[in-house]
Amino acid sequence: MSIIKNLINNLKNEKNIYIQTHNFPDHDAIASAYGLQQLLKNFGIEAFIMYKGDIQRDSLNKMIEKLNIKAYNYTELQLKDSNKNIVIDGCVKNKNVDSLIGEEICVIDHHEVNASESIKYIDIRPYLGSCSTLIYTYYNELNIEIPQNTASALLIGLNMDTALLTRGVSQFDIEAFADLYTKANISLVNTILRNYIQINDLTFYKYLLNNIIIKDNFAFCFFKDGCSQNLLGILGDFLIALKEIDFSVLCAKNNNIINISIRNESEQLNAAEIIQKALNGIGFGGGHSDMAGGIIKDISKFDKDIIINKFYEYIVNQNK
Repeated sequence: MSIIKNLINNLKNEKNIYIQTHNFPDHDAIASAYGLQQLLKNFGIEAFIMYKGDIQRDSLNKMIEKLNIKAYNYTELQLKDSNKNIVIDGCVKNKNVDSLIGEEICVIDHHEVNASESIKYIDIRPYLGSCSTLIYTYYNELNIEIPQNTASALLIGLNMDTALLTRGVSQFDIEAFADLYTKANISLVNTILRNYIQINDLTFYKYLLNNIIIKDNFAFCFFKDGCSQNLLGILGDFLIALKEIDFSVLCAKNNNIINISIRNESEQLNAAEIIQKALNGIGFGGGHSDMAGGIIKDISKFDKDIIINKFYEYIVNQNK
């Protein structure tokens, strides 16, 4: 029996079920959590979406509002040790997912991670461009019709994580896109996808342009006064849209930690491998070949010049 069927059978007799996204969730995390929540409802299973951190993007708040998605910061919930937690679009072994109260029984993710062997149900597919695509395959497998709101959320999540089908796309993502497109509210989807930045973000674009460091096809910038994790990714996408830049590393000091976001469009480079090597001994990182993220929790271990040289060295070595 498949993982999703086993999970459903296990949850039918359970109460207090929570779907946990990674900290500071993005569109794909909320969309896939919502898609799974709605899927479980077909089997009489009620689950609540929770996250740690904040919803940082106005476009994501708009998606949540327009699709009537209920997602809670974990502090709004009365969590118990008896809770059953499903972690989606992340893994507690990743440093962007904190362990919350309750038993972690399932991990559903599309990143290159290794979940704890103690977790009963694990579905990790790093070849997929989005976690929304993974949830879409569950609907297909169980032959369940996807409602319009769910299709809209999954289509937004898929597009956001694949940069409008230009990054990390598999055959399964293409098939999901084609089917979801016929079921979703396309007017709403397009509004969310087009309006993903706001006027306040322009300050960060200006800072980036004034402080960017470029070495060959490598671009680096450190936001010493902070920049949200989600916006770092958007700014990284902006950089690699430039003809001369193939690999970008953006860092920001947020709440006494360093967040790092990588974007890559060189076939010779693997962003996940490079960030793991560069942060070895000082932090943690992971992701995909074309996009990755990391964190340094001890800010005293961060030195901008050393980090630049480390990343540049590993990029040059991988290119050889």
